[in-house]
Amino acid sequence: MSADIVNLRQARKNKARQDKERQAEENRRVHGRTKAEKNITSFERSKSAKDHEGHFLRSVSSTIDPVSSTTDKDEDSQ
Repeated sequence: MSADIVNLRQARKNKARQDKERQAEENRRVHGRTKAEKNITSFERSKSAKDHEGHFLRSVSSTIDPVSSTTDKDEDSQ
């Protein structure tokens, strides 16, 4: 009946490593995304923004004409 000799310091370190790896695996599952998934999301966002901007007929700053808008108000009041 011979028992295996166990170094308690090494046993504690091995257990701590296993616990950290288990926690890291869970974090990867919960929070992690692959690089490909991140690239796809980035591409979809940029495409969506470009499509949205493509629907503008002209820029917003050129649609506001302060001179004509003040004269229109003056003519309506008379």
